[in-house]
Amino acid sequence: MSWPIRALRATVVALAAPLAAVLIAVIATSLVIMISGSDSGVGDFWRVMLSKPEDQTMVDIVNTAAQLYIAAVAAAIGFRMGLFNIGVEGQYGLAAYVAAVFAGGMFLPGPLNVIVATLLAVLTGAAWAGIAALLKVYRGVSEVISTLMLNAISPIIVTHFLNKYGRQTGYDIHTHPVSGSSTVGGWAPWGQDNGEIWSLGLLAVVVGVGFWLLLNRTRIGFELRATGSSPAAAAASGVSAKRMAIVAMLLSGGVAGLVWMPALFGDAYTYSESTFVGNLGFTGLAVALLGRNRAVGMAFGAVLFAWLSAQSDALQIGTDIAPQIYEITQGICVLAVVVAYEMVQRYRARAEQRAVAAAVPEAVSA
Repeated sequence: MSWPIRALRATVVALAAPLAAVLIAVIATSLVIMISGSDSGVGDFWRVMLSKPEDQTMVDIVNTAAQLYIAAVAAAIGFRMGLFNIGVEGQYGLAAYVAAVFAGGMFLPGPLNVIVATLLAVLTGAAWAGIAALLKVYRGVSEVISTLMLNAISPIIVTHFLNKYGRQTGYDIHTHPVSGSSTVGGWAPWGQDNGEIWSLGLLAVVVGVGFWLLLNRTRIGFELRATGSSPAAAAASGVSAKRMAIVAMLLSGGVAGLVWMPALFGDAYTYSESTFVGNLGFTGLAVALLGRNRAVGMAFGAVLFAWLSAQSDALQIGTDIAPQIYEITQGICVLAVVVAYEMVQRYRARAEQRAVAAAVPEAVSA
């Protein structure tokens, strides 16, 4: 087989999985809408979801995508090691509160206050994830169970300290607001009336580049991937699975601590039940699965999920379709990707087996 044909075949196989996933998601979502009993049809749903967003909605999509991408990278670090860090939600929630308390206290001047508060968020997320790592390494507790339990404990701790030390304005209890030079301005490409794109959203770019460099250009990244692929082979090469489990969980939790930093310094300025946005951690897990734990793939996944979330509000205006349908679409997308990639992987395995089987007789006869 000539080189152009092999290259074309490899390209077709690489594109088969995402194209199949999109097709499965479109068909399955359309079927759900058809049996939902809505007066609006399938065409109305896709017309709204695929229409050009309003300027303010575009700002929301960019800001949400940045946070989802950071959450996805946090989950992907654990996934590449073979660990399931389900605790991104609790890690970034606790980190957000700690950072808001420090930043609102204005202990340091201007940008230094932002930097130290962000570092505290990273350390808090890493420490919270470290609990699960230690339980797994020294007590054999599954990280899935421990991180889920820590997810439940985290908001209890935050609520206790918020109620005890927070400031009350009306019915809202919040931390001291960040003010002055400790706020981080943004860009308003569609005008100030439509909101700003948070400057700290660039953390998503930094995290993405750092994630790629870590996995592909560092020894720790190689050991992490090797342990995730084959713990026995990695151990035979002198790589400590226990040490890598702790390192991976600490890195994962540290990145999770950054999830809410763009919003804190760019728009919210304080932590309260009304300003804090939850569920980014759980959605980030889905984005990581959708992007196959790859830096570029997760970027597309984050934009897609942010788009679906933002456009779902328009469903209430132009149709009578429940906006929760977009959540079904998100779930179908993840499931479709898993199924499609598994099908493609099995096809590749069979193709390689056939190629080897064809090559062996030729080698023997030669």
